[in-house]
Amino acid sequence: MASSFELTRNITVGQYLPTGSIIHRLDPRCKLAAFVILILGIAFCGTYGSNVLALILCTALFPLARIPIRYGLSGVKPAIPFILILAILQLLFYGKGFGTGGQTYFHYGFVTITSDSLRLVVVSAMRFVEVIFLSSVLTLSTSTTELTHGMEHLLMPLRKVGFPVHAFALIITIAVRFVPTFALEMEKMMKAQASRGAEFGTGSWWRIVQRTKDMFPIIIPLFNVALKRAEDLILAMEARCYTPTDERTTYKRYHASAKDVFAVVTSLVIVAVLFAIPV
Repeated sequence: MASSFELTRNITVGQYLPTGSIIHRLDPRCKLAAFVILILGIAFCGTYGSNVLALILCTALFPLARIPIRYGLSGVKPAIPFILILAILQLLFYGKGFGTGGQTYFHYGFVTITSDSLRLVVVSAMRFVEVIFLSSVLTLSTSTTELTHGMEHLLMPLRKVGFPVHAFALIITIAVRFVPTFALEMEKMMKAQASRGAEFGTGSWWRIVQRTKDMFPIIIPLFNVALKRAEDLILAMEARCYTPTDERTTYKRYHASAKDVFAVVTSLVIVAVLFAIPV
């Protein structure tokens, strides 16, 4: 039951762990580009072999970044109920209408389980784990400031068509940064509710409906906290005379080195190899 209240241990997105590894020292622009390439490549890989290789490579990024693998595994834990629900829906409603149909393993009424639908379930679950691993390594090895600058520099060409690059980068960065903050607030509320007799963490982990109902009493207080945090952030930005539409200069200049270019090229090669695996 105590583990049900340790939400911050299971949230890796938005946290920064400075270890001084080679991934930490990469140019944030090239690092962000390399991870985006990997995520997009994994999203379109639909074979067992490519996803097994991708999972191995994503796991290998943790020791390369000097980050304990338990951080990646703890990030997967909150997504397990969603992965299970998605797998059940795919098994129930993806039969011979998906892909070429494949070999039929089970058929009863409208439920048809084929080799293609089973492959979809396994591959989708592996994709979720791989994307969580990649996003965890990215945010754990990149500070919020570096993420903002990297995203802004990558999207800079869109300014020619009137796209608010700086405001967009700031919004995405704030959203990522507030993930662990809201997890901490939610953890405090759950402990406060449990001290008043509310049942949190008493049911089995697979009882998704019951555990969802248990979370209802903290949804409204969490929204109030989110609005209060947003108001405090607005006041702080206004006190510093921040205007997102003004032309802004950059205090820190980034210069890509050979290792940064090598990281981007390596990600492209990995994606090409993933697509080349037939099975």
